[in-house]
Amino acid sequence: MAAIIRRDGVRSFVLFTVGGMGLALPLDGVLEILRPPVLVPIPLGPPGLEGLARRRGAVFPVIGLRRVLGLAGAEEEGTADGGTKAARLLIVRHNGQPVGLLVDRVSGLSAVDEDRIADAGTAPDPSIDADLLAGAILAGDGRDGALILDPGPLVERQFADFGRGGGLAGTADFSAAPQARTAAALRQDEEQLVVLTVAEQEFSLPVAAVREVVPVPEAVTRVPRARPHLLGLMTLRDALLPLVGLRELFGLGAAPESTADRGLGKVAVLRTAEGLVGVVVEDVREILRVPRGRIDPVPSLMAREAEFEDMDGIARLDGGARLIPVLSAERLFRHGVGHGAGLGGDARGHEGEATVAREAEAEMVEAFVVFRLAGAEYGLPVAAVQEVLRRPDVVTPLPNAPDFVSGVTTLRGAVLPLVALRRLLRLPDGRENADDRYRVVVIAAGAARAGLLVDGMAGIVRIPDGAIEPAPVVSQAQHRLIRRIGALESAGERRMILLMDPAELLDMDQLADLLTTV
Repeated sequence: MAAIIRRDGVRSFVLFTVGGMGLALPLDGVLEILRPPVLVPIPLGPPGLEGLARRRGAVFPVIGLRRVLGLAGAEEEGTADGGTKAARLLIVRHNGQPVGLLVDRVSGLSAVDEDRIADAGTAPDPSIDADLLAGAILAGDGRDGALILDPGPLVERQFADFGRGGGLAGTADFSAAPQARTAAALRQDEEQLVVLTVAEQEFSLPVAAVREVVPVPEAVTRVPRARPHLLGLMTLRDALLPLVGLRELFGLGAAPESTADRGLGKVAVLRTAEGLVGVVVEDVREILRVPRGRIDPVPSLMAREAEFEDMDGIARLDGGARLIPVLSAERLFRHGVGHGAGLGGDARGHEGEATVAREAEAEMVEAFVVFRLAGAEYGLPVAAVQEVLRRPDVVTPLPNAPDFVSGVTTLRGAVLPLVALRRLLRLPDGRENADDRYRVVVIAAGAARAGLLVDGMAGIVRIPDGAIEPAPVVSQAQHRLIRRIGALESAGERRMILLMDPAELLDMDQLADLLTTV
């Protein structure tokens, strides 16, 4: 009891309610009290975990006290005007790291005399485990009593390994480039392409030319007297990025309403001789590895025309039933230059854009293929991703396979196991129909290969090293699969991307054993 009594005989507490029950925490153990921020769900966590939050540059887990204390079904206490009081987040520290406790409302701060603080056993409450209590504030003098929570055991019971360092052995470093021999073989035999859609037509660009893919911002700054395809400017990590509409550049007809105006679509950020340029498209559908033998040169009759000089070739897929033009990032903006359709601008403007590009490239960054799953964003290093495909219509079940293996399919004559990430991560099942947004992310390391079934693609994102930090350890299974988090802030947008370890995803036997403990 001495631990919660000051020398002057009083102690300050934060008083709050959860499910109508009065509770308290010592004030000196509470770092902050704030309105709950947007929470990002993280899989494979304990039942009391609400998600992850970010505050002052730190990512931390948030525990819902209603769930932990078994009060999830209780009604929130009403206000005098018939409304409900806003929830609050109390941030405490455990093993040197912050943890958020989600409560119904904060009643206030109170200085409590020593004679009102008693052992928890003197004020038993059968609805709360006594091991989670540090004492009780007795009612008196017209003031209500409260049970004093001990945050240490409460957090420890949820996250036994939280705040304890030490990585796990047996992981591969996919942040670096692939092994030299594998990279050389890929350069000789295949081209990795990002497939874009514009006006319901498919185009592609080499992955090497695409710096990243980001959503179209809500606000785009227009430039007076600009040509129709120059949509304006956006801010990308404190640098100006010119936006070019591919629909307008190619003369594919005006949309009923500009994509940029509606904040819809994607921006593919390209490296060009004129600096970084954002190309606005409707969607980024796939990342494909196409054998070079299936990329034909532009027919000579077309190649003579200036309008087609921005094409490097045409990829033949699905036995020739699907043709995808392969664009050149370097020549793309010369399209129709004789008709005034180039980027324009003077040499001084180009020099400024090149300076921005050099500064951006000087920053240490990692590139990730980012996909969506159950409302959250996940990322895999680009070096580990072979391609991104549409979800196959037919999947062959695999007898005696773990429950997270949906079955197998064939990819260019080889058998590819399909991993249902929702099942693997113990997330609620999504729609099982053939939604056009569903994708298969193919990952590989050496001879091991697997296809990950995901809800949809968010694109390629380059994350500065300074924006990547270790993920909080909410369980051993989570720590093996999700070890890092990318936290991005740009133009008022905040994103948390859960970065997965591809080596762990490819070890099926270890995954099956690991998930038996979840």
